[in-house]
Amino acid sequence: MEQRIDPNTQPAYAAGTDPAYIPGLTAPLTVGTSEADQGKTEEPAPEDVVPDDALAEGAPGGTVADSGSEDAKDGEQEEHEKDEKGENGPVFEVSDRRGSITADRDGIRFRLDDQEAEFHWDEVGAVEVKVPRFGRRFTVTVHMSSRRWFNAEVEAPARSNLKAWAEELDVVLDAYFEE
Repeated sequence: MEQRIDPNTQPAYAAGTDPAYIPGLTAPLTVGTSEADQGKTEEPAPEDVVPDDALAEGAPGGTVADSGSEDAKDGEQEEHEKDEKGENGPVFEVSDRRGSITADRDGIRFRLDDQEAEFHWDEVGAVEVKVPRFGRRFTVTVHMSSRRWFNAEVEAPARSNLKAWAEELDVVLDAYFEE
């Protein structure tokens, strides 16, 4: 889904420059640091940490919540999930046997087989919709501000769906995308 403009060059961590380098097994040593310094990557744990299981049992330092507050938390969590799913605004979603195009309050998502690309509204420069004169392929192209573009195609079950899909996507773009 991504176009590469730059040449495909690999980093210079080959055995010719570092005889101890084995691809995938070890990380190359950085210049200027000793092996003992590179082994110290983990931070020491704080001494006053209470284990999670002690908090669950009601040990000192932990609190037990009553069931009324748990119900309120569940209701707030459901509201937050609805907000994240975009149920408070328009949502555009079309799919075929291989891919899908979704546009909601978070941005635009393309999916093709097991690949997925997500574009947030703040990084999108333009959105182009192509409805073919003949055929049933609905194409959406997202142009990024970095002069790259990504497109996804979905095959409609009937040609009559194409105009309806374009109108639905326009409603979502009008609601969330600022030109």
